[in-house]
Amino acid sequence: MKRILTSMALAAAVALAGSAYAQNLNIVSWGGAYTASQQKAYHDPYMKANPGVKIVNHDLGSGALAKLRAEVESGKVTLDLIDMTAADAIVACDEGLVEQVEPDKWLAAAPDGTPASKDFFAGTLSVGGTNCFIPQIVYSTTFGYRTDAFKGAQPSSLADVFDLKKFPGKRALEKRPNNNMEWALIADGVAAKDVYQMLSTDEGVARAFAKLDTIKDQVVWWTKGAQPPQLLADGEVAIASAYNGRLFSAIIEKKQPIAMLWDWQNFDLDGWVVPKGTRNLAAVKKYLRFATDTQRLADQAKYISYGPARHSSAGRVGKHAELGVDMKPHMPTDPANSKTVLLSNYVWWADHQTELNDKFNAWLAK
Repeated sequence: MKRILTSMALAAAVALAGSAYAQNLNIVSWGGAYTASQQKAYHDPYMKANPGVKIVNHDLGSGALAKLRAEVESGKVTLDLIDMTAADAIVACDEGLVEQVEPDKWLAAAPDGTPASKDFFAGTLSVGGTNCFIPQIVYSTTFGYRTDAFKGAQPSSLADVFDLKKFPGKRALEKRPNNNMEWALIADGVAAKDVYQMLSTDEGVARAFAKLDTIKDQVVWWTKGAQPPQLLADGEVAIASAYNGRLFSAIIEKKQPIAMLWDWQNFDLDGWVVPKGTRNLAAVKKYLRFATDTQRLADQAKYISYGPARHSSAGRVGKHAELGVDMKPHMPTDPANSKTVLLSNYVWWADHQTELNDKFNAWLAK
């Protein structure tokens, strides 16, 4: 009897140890080529070094903020780490939905000892005056077009996106006001430096919608980053707005007949936030320290053409890990690609997102 009890106790202890050792981290991102780049650069090497951890991907994209809000307000937080744009992160921070970050305690220093707070690009760890956001990448939303869609001249400017006579065919645009409103005003003759001042007025908003009206009946609206490259590949649209890294994947990896249109690409930041109330905060901090270090951010650029958000990572960007393609010319920050750039005003969007969403949805319904 004693031997049986001892065996049972040992089995229980082993089971308890096993359950304590095995741990899931629920990480939210954008899916497609972007999540694949994170899997290869961050998740897989981390799980190899920490075999007791299993990273579970959840592809929520722009719906992550709503999901986060619902979980925190219900007190039932299942998510451990969320990949967000800077504008959404500001909103999440202002609403108290995410943890405050202590960069030099949470994040690794650069190889030369420079603390994280000075190695990440200036201002990116405190976007909008908050301290809840850990940037990973600088990316752009720009345009791709099918090279076989037009006879003769190919699209070369933002104005061409709005020119259905010269460049006929369907367009794919993201189903949200961001980027579309700015592009509409620039295409209508507003100087880029005046775009957000103009959008702060009723007249400016009306002007942007009037320009979008000129192509509205030819627009296919997308909601997930994987959709516009697929719409182009399938020939369902001739021109599509898309994240530059997704277009890189379609062009370079999948050999689709697509070309980049960089004119007035919209630069933005993307990074991590930690949900308030995560049950795995210590494990999340350990993962973040690894996944945001100098080498890991440079490693992500081996799989997708987004620029790492640390100074010390930039010099380590080299060739694509699988294709051997030099990645630097495919970065949105490359001088040849960044002759005309709009810097997304994520603070402005954080302040106006709800209002513009309502107006945009009302316009769509007309």
